[in-house]
Amino acid sequence: MASTTPLAGQTALVTGASRGIGKAIALHLAQAGAEVVVNYASSSAAAAAVVAEISAAGGKAYAHRANVGNEEEVGGLIKAVLEHSGSIDVLINNAGITRDGLLMRMNTEDWQAVIDLNLSGVFLCTRAVARPMLRQKRGRIVNITSVVGLMGNAGQANYAAAKAGVIGLTRSTAREFASRGITVNAVAPGFIITDMTRDLDLKPILAAIPLARLGSADQVAGAVRFLAADPAAAYITGQVLQVDGGMVMG
Repeated sequence: MASTTPLAGQTALVTGASRGIGKAIALHLAQAGAEVVVNYASSSAAAAAVVAEISAAGGKAYAHRANVGNEEEVGGLIKAVLEHSGSIDVLINNAGITRDGLLMRMNTEDWQAVIDLNLSGVFLCTRAVARPMLRQKRGRIVNITSVVGLMGNAGQANYAAAKAGVIGLTRSTAREFASRGITVNAVAPGFIITDMTRDLDLKPILAAIPLARLGSADQVAGAVRFLAADPAAAYITGQVLQVDGGMVMG
């Protein structure tokens, strides 16, 4: 029988883990036995609450602030985790923002902010963990992309471009790291119940989803946990797992 704590003795870094999908992922990986690093950019109170929830359930976690779109701060984050925990065995690149607007009206600042965090942040964190993971000859990386990166979406040119870039980065990195026992995959959520979807007009969205409902953060986290922790996922790399109720097929 497979262990219920396959990540026991391992360290998992989850970026943007103070709320929403990132929080759910942090909780799931802690349940799998990992010591979880709860990365956050602004809300120390929210991050502390996630750490407290994990600790109350008998898990191990600590918080660390860093803007993962900033090269210097990413370097400091990885250095601090390695000094505190000794290794980084799992990296979940989850941190992201939206700055929606029609392309003709989108200013360069909003374009660049989304690219810097949602795409460059994945690159910076992956590059920073590459050396220690390659040295230990094992590791799992899961990047959170979006179905928008597969199909596009009006009013989200910056977000769609960044998330499509994450898919290309995932597959390229998977090819580079495979020979050293490191898997790199992506999870593409569809419309999930979070702060980002709270104010959307759901009627046309639900009509486009075969399962006719929004997903939950826990359902996304379950997919991430499989790719990051389940021994059965050791032979899966370079893949995009869609958690979207059937919205995008093919």
